Amino acid sequence: MFEKILIANRGEIALRIQRACRELGIRTVVVHSEADTEAKYVRLADESVCIGPAPASASYLNIPAIISAAEVTDAEAIHPGYGFLSENADFAEKVEASGFVFIGPRPENIRLMGDKVSAKQAMIKAGVPVVPGSEGALPEQGAEIVKVARRIGYPVIIKAAGGGGGRGMRVVHTEAALLNAVNLTRQEAQAAFGNGTVYMEKFLENPRHIEIQVLADEHKNAVYLFERDCSMQRRHQKVMEEAPAPDLPTRLRDRIGERCAEACRKIGYRGAGTFEFLYENGEFYFIEMNTRIQVEHPVTESITGVDLVCEQIRVAAGSPLSLKQEDIWFYGHAIECRVNAEHATTFRPSPGRISYYHPPGGVGVRVDSAVYQGYAIPPNYDSLIGKLIVHGRNRTEALMRLRRALDEFIVDGIDTTLPLFRTLVRNADVQNGVYDIHWLEHFLATGGIETGF
Repeated sequence: MFEKILIANRGEIALRIQRACRELGIRTVVVHSEADTEAKYVRLADESVCIGPAPASASYLNIPAIISAAEVTDAEAIHPGYGFLSENADFAEKVEASGFVFIGPRPENIRLMGDKVSAKQAMIKAGVPVVPGSEGALPEQGAEIVKVARRIGYPVIIKAAGGGGGRGMRVVHTEAALLNAVNLTRQEAQAAFGNGTVYMEKFLENPRHIEIQVLADEHKNAVYLFERDCSMQRRHQKVMEEAPAPDLPTRLRDRIGERCAEACRKIGYRGAGTFEFLYENGEFYFIEMNTRIQVEHPVTESITGVDLVCEQIRVAAGSPLSLKQEDIWFYGHAIECRVNAEHATTFRPSPGRISYYHPPGGVGVRVDSAVYQGYAIPPNYDSLIGKLIVHGRNRTEALMRLRRALDEFIVDGIDTTLPLFRTLVRNADVQNGVYDIHWLEHFLATGGIETGF
């Protein structure tokens, strides 16, 4: 096992990794920008190193500075968390070339799954169901692109091969709009990701977003830890997640879970990962794999009792998984709300100082947050304040517990999205679990939150 790990991230995920390390008896080094000097995760670390000014490009994305921090503190391994450099294959390569262990997948796995075209082809080979679409990247010839779209059937969606985070996508409903949409997406993809390659898929009208959590080790062992429903989204960004997915038949859960675990064995995957699917009319369609720990991992931990971050660390140290598939089962229901420093209706960022902070508590309530009373949220990074996770014996109990916890949660001095969640938890569709990936945007567009205040 490692004696010292450097955490190459910030905020709540840095604190989450820190806590896992403490439970394993591992000392931690955190890196931070000048803007995060007073952050909670910095104050609680065994050691800290300032790696640059506030802009992420000069600090949390500064690979030489991060590796230098690991060298001067004698760290043995680097945990990237999520976001920033967590899915950067070049970073993983440089970490390991510098003599440190990268707590995550092998660089070749990150690179394979980071390109949506190659990822889709790998999943087809592994027997994982995919959305009908182009066989690889779209050709340059307009006539050939039209043929592909006609074969798939409208509406279609154009996606950037190197995209992510909801960017680099465009839905096309008619042939007349097709070629212009392809050209625009190529230009945007080149500007945003440095890769203008795009591909085409059938656009599913009313799907749910369901993802499968997996763990794998270097010894060809792989398990799945059931699913999360992440359909509550705005602009392709997740807002609320729950596990297990409402009304998902057990046979489908087990079938898709085992296929994902087998895919991990076939590609030689290592560490934690998440297979993301669109689910419609009883069918799963693979869209991408995230080769890192997810923001929403606590809902899986809540229903399974498995500490995913601890497992990540053990696997990176060369140990086999501590669990076999038959050891993994779930109990009850868990829901997570991502509480952001944003206005609840306009979603305008609201950085600033927290004048009063009172997180909820009680049975079945967990708050993963790195803020505190008096802390000033910087304007330079993601607006996530923290995650409220509740667990109950069933979905109804979890929803009632969530309602109570949201009413207890107080963050003064800045705007937050707490009013949005207080409205959602009282909505009949949410209570009945009958929402898809388009539901929230329709709800907001029709003034649902204003009438729900």
